[in-house]
Amino acid sequence: MHTATKEDIRRYARQSAAGIRANPRRNTALLAAGIALAAAAYTVRQRTREAENDTPPAGKFVEVDGIRLHYVERGSGQPVVLLHGDGSLIQDFEISGLIDLASKKYRVIAFDRPGYGYSDRPRTTIWTPQAQATLLHHALDQIGVSQPIVVGHSWGAMVAVALGLDYPDDVKSLVLMSGYYYPTARLDVPLLSPPAIPLIGDLMRYTVSPLIGRMIWPMMKKRIFSPAEVPHKFEARFPVWMTLRPASLRAAAAETALMIPSAFALRHRYHELTMPVVIMAGDGDKHVDSRTQSEQLHRELPHSSYHVTHGAGHMLHHFAPDEVLGAIDQASTALAAEQRGEHRHIFPAPAQAI
Repeated sequence: MHTATKEDIRRYARQSAAGIRANPRRNTALLAAGIALAAAAYTVRQRTREAENDTPPAGKFVEVDGIRLHYVERGSGQPVVLLHGDGSLIQDFEISGLIDLASKKYRVIAFDRPGYGYSDRPRTTIWTPQAQATLLHHALDQIGVSQPIVVGHSWGAMVAVALGLDYPDDVKSLVLMSGYYYPTARLDVPLLSPPAIPLIGDLMRYTVSPLIGRMIWPMMKKRIFSPAEVPHKFEARFPVWMTLRPASLRAAAAETALMIPSAFALRHRYHELTMPVVIMAGDGDKHVDSRTQSEQLHRELPHSSYHVTHGAGHMLHHFAPDEVLGAIDQASTALAAEQRGEHRHIFPAPAQAI
């Protein structure tokens, strides 16, 4: 058996050598590809280190169920929790000015959701909106936050909804911005989900995906802000390479893949929301259609208020942070539908609400 094994090895070596001689072009291409991947991996590693050096943790950490979450806390009074969207981090709310603005009146807690910024995202969990809601509920309890107004943007709006559905007694009200609530066909799902695939996705995330992400970033940035211009302070201050690190790309790709099934799982439960809900959308949003998403949710929730920001796209908190603060104020003073015993709008209609 030992002799046969050596002979097998010799035969394989001879065949391999013959293959190399017979296919020089193929092997040259494979060698070039290997060198390119190694160079990409080196560049990604260097960029990741630079990003983390340039953007260190800005807040505190809380460990919940063995998972470390990073958050920023400012101000005092009624708690307001901010949950960012897919592929983002706390700095999105910082740069928009919303944290500073709201912290003048409220106790503001902004989280890096699992996998983003400096928060962990273990592979052992499928991080659906419900799973994230459970983790954040435990975190809020641990840091002494009760009855918060939960503000969610984009994918974070689904997490905010899950918090309201699963922990209705512990959430005062919801402010939902540019949210995705109903399953629809989306081109970005097959295009942006591959980095979440095990093995193949791992190779992509540590080599080509961050570089491709940086190449298409100007186009993505224009899309999420359109029809408004990208603000200069966002251009100058948003730490794009923090969102292109391999761990962050895995979180973003996984959440892109989970968008449709998550909306499918939640859509039949929206009627269970009895706390005040303020729904916000930009009328020019090119990333999430406000009519089939925010407007439809408003029709389904008779106790909600729907506020349309004219001229704004997906990133309406950058375009109109004062209006977002106004929505938080509404959510702070409104009574729950069950307290009023009514089934109609419970908010005074602002000038741009419908």
